[in-house]
Amino acid sequence: MGLYRPWRLACLLVAATALAGAPLPSPAEAAGRKALDLLLASRYPEFGRLLTAEAKEKLTPEFLRDSVGSEVKSFGKPAEIGQPLTFKSGSSDVVTFPIRFSNKAVSIQFTLNESGQVAGLHFRSPGDLPPVWKRPSYSKTESFTERHVTVGADEWKLGGTFTIPSGKGPFPAVVLVHGPGPNDRDEAIFALRIFADIAEGLASRGIAVLRYDKRTRVYGARMSEMAFTLQQETIEDAVRALALVRRQPEVDPNRVFVLGHSLGGYAVPRIARQDGKLGGAIVLAGNARHIEDVSLAQVEFTLKAKGGASPEEQKRLDSMKAEAARVRSLAPGKDNPPVLMGLPTAYFLDLKNYDPVIEARQLAIPMLFLQGDRDFQVTREDFGMWKAGLTGAKNITFLNYPTLNHLFISGEGAPSPAEYRNAGNVAPAVIEDVAGWIAGQKPNRH
Repeated sequence: MGLYRPWRLACLLVAATALAGAPLPSPAEAAGRKALDLLLASRYPEFGRLLTAEAKEKLTPEFLRDSVGSEVKSFGKPAEIGQPLTFKSGSSDVVTFPIRFSNKAVSIQFTLNESGQVAGLHFRSPGDLPPVWKRPSYSKTESFTERHVTVGADEWKLGGTFTIPSGKGPFPAVVLVHGPGPNDRDEAIFALRIFADIAEGLASRGIAVLRYDKRTRVYGARMSEMAFTLQQETIEDAVRALALVRRQPEVDPNRVFVLGHSLGGYAVPRIARQDGKLGGAIVLAGNARHIEDVSLAQVEFTLKAKGGASPEEQKRLDSMKAEAARVRSLAPGKDNPPVLMGLPTAYFLDLKNYDPVIEARQLAIPMLFLQGDRDFQVTREDFGMWKAGLTGAKNITFLNYPTLNHLFISGEGAPSPAEYRNAGNVAPAVIEDVAGWIAGQKPNRH
């Protein structure tokens, strides 16, 4: 178990080849397509090399040839391969290809681990599929292109996607910074991809966007052995991503912004201070409270929403409260445990005197804060703290959305983690408001 993993659980409870000019396939889609091509071509030894060790025990070369291969041949010849459908299942990616064969329609589904290896293979009927991400209506694919980029060039380099408006630049640009946990570049959870929504929505409105895989996702095993802090988890890579964006020929380097969601919003003041060149900053549901307080409140809300805690859940909650109390009493030089609440103790010590509101007030840049009223993870309490602490500061804008949740997706009734399993997209109003705010900012010349 990585050191960061329990924090993630508390906070996140929460046609084939791409055509030229169209959005690039995600790494999971590309890995799934490679596996599909080998399977359809009956190249079983090569397909076998894509399998995890566990999958190889079941999908032996003989089984692939005699059983799987025979079943695929019974479908007939592939006549049309549809756009792959993807969703998250824990840390795995599930990629499904709807295929019309000459004899029947079948969906071939691959489960991929974090390294892109095939951990599972299933044949499903077209109607037997879970909800999947669907491109939002405000995404105009003809109005932008995408290319793969790499953030950093050292042992921590990260893959990313740069979404570029069509037409003549230079364009303003935004770097997207993730919430807690080992997020991919889309901040994908189940059928939701809120960073893909934001990137394509803004690029459709003339704003370039860079999103990238988080360090704790790509190097989770190595990070879990380190006493890392928010600097290594989030801030360092965000600053490197901002520098990378400024070097892109399509970008106006004086109009580069950062957008942080959840923990990324909490980190925005430090990112802005270390970068020193931002044209402005956008905070989506950024917590103003300490991490231990937000984390504990989320768990308490979830248990209350389900009607109370079982004896085992209450025991875990009491243990979490005790750990949160220890976090609050931490002091440098004391005999501290190496890990608390699933994070290195160094992580909490680094943030002990960090007040994002106070640091935000010291920034001489425009800032935009967005909050959904149905957000049970980062709540109106946090939003109120930002507003109260920044009263009187110049170039600060606050926007509130009554029907939106933590992922800025619309819903009804009492919020709960269960709604994250429903398909949906970031609300159009959020895209329009962010795009309009960016368009209204003057170049920040340094």
